[in-house]
Amino acid sequence: MGSDGFGRPMIAQKIDAIVDEMRGLEKVVVAFSGGVDSAVVAALAARALGPKALAVTAVSETLAGRELEEAKELAREIGIAHELMAFSELDDDRFRENTPSRCFFCQSMRFDHLRQIADKVGAEVLASGTNADDTGDDRPGLEAMAARGIYQPLLKHGVHKADVRAMARELGLSVWDKPAAACLSSRIPHGTEVTFERLRRIELAEDSLHSYGFVHSRVRDHKGVGRIELSPEDWTRALEPETRAALVREIRSAGFDRVLLDLCGYRPAGKQ
Repeated sequence: MGSDGFGRPMIAQKIDAIVDEMRGLEKVVVAFSGGVDSAVVAALAARALGPKALAVTAVSETLAGRELEEAKELAREIGIAHELMAFSELDDDRFRENTPSRCFFCQSMRFDHLRQIADKVGAEVLASGTNADDTGDDRPGLEAMAARGIYQPLLKHGVHKADVRAMARELGLSVWDKPAAACLSSRIPHGTEVTFERLRRIELAEDSLHSYGFVHSRVRDHKGVGRIELSPEDWTRALEPETRAALVREIRSAGFDRVLLDLCGYRPAGKQ
């Protein structure tokens, strides 16, 4: 870990810089998914503003129930006020069409709804957990946030993903090593319609993998074929006869016709 030339760790310096900046805000609403990035922003906001900081989790069909429960627990751990915001991306035909611009429509709807909550509590600032590494990919969701003037402190201060995890650890957050997550719709290839039925079977299938301890895992939906992504080190255990039979049975019960193991292995977040 580097230092600022006076022996002070750079991670602590970044934490202090963002907290000092946040103290200049009246109130802030943090888009809070329960992932590491948004957890760090929420923790910094709580440190800077106390009761004037509010974390809001958007609850829709694309958020796994497991992630929602983890977000609730994490908000309690941080000690930040927490609200749930119900909405549905499926209300937007453009989102359901699942073009490469899907995330633009999702984030537009999400932050428009968040703005209503912010207005209700008198907060001018909406914050997200975007970090400096997020700009390297094609991220139409970032365009939607930029158009709405969303405050992105990690990005503004050049905080990269590795730094975010170091900050989370410094702040004592239990999720500092949590795997990267993405909404369930990211498991559906572009061009295939996003439907409630597809999202539900993906969630059920991934819950099965988690129940067997496969934390770094995804189930991609290819028109009825469930393509499992696991870390290569988990393949041997997954292919043990008893485990393999159970996974096939449970994933087919979730609604998939066939179950395949992807030999390319687990790819984090939304990378297909």
